[in-house]
Amino acid sequence: MSTEELFQQLKHPNPHLRDRAMWELAENPDETTIPRLMSILDEDDTTYRRAAVKTLGAIGFDAIPPLVEALLKSKNVTVRGSAAKALAQVAINHPETPFPEEAVQGLKTALNDANPVVHIAAVMALGEIGTPVVPVLIEALQTTDNPALGISLVNALGSIGDSRGVEVLKALINDESADSYVRESAASSLSRLEQMVKFKGG
Repeated sequence: MSTEELFQQLKHPNPHLRDRAMWELAENPDETTIPRLMSILDEDDTTYRRAAVKTLGAIGFDAIPPLVEALLKSKNVTVRGSAAKALAQVAINHPETPFPEEAVQGLKTALNDANPVVHIAAVMALGEIGTPVVPVLIEALQTTDNPALGISLVNALGSIGDSRGVEVLKALINDESADSYVRESAASSLSRLEQMVKFKGG
């Protein structure tokens, strides 16, 4: 199949055909593949846009520089949110490889994005990177005054299963001045986290 046909298949209603096209593009990219996928990140067609996000994630580390640039510089909210989601897909597809520092810093910066679509997608991406970025999540949780972001950060810490999150969540639960929803989320995340830490044996 030509590259053109593969891009057409990314729009296909059948998810199996989309996935097949995605892996073909990811495994044999040419110099136009990443720029072309990047140009789809603001498509109105959600299926096509999500397929591009997944394909960039499957391509992996070569896609990170343009994704970080789009995340931090695009004026378009959809592009910024899609870039964060694609970075999460890189982490999901390549769990064995350390996540580049530039991408972690980009996501950290995106936590301050005014748009919730973007900052929540950035938290999810950091959650997928997991243990190496626990300090970034903790610092963000301790400095944000945005309850929606706080809840996302608490959930991310709860799902990573790293014991460093335990004390932070406990402190938050006991902080009378913190937002009540954030404290409730911290309580449920803490019980999940304590189960995971116990299960891992510390």
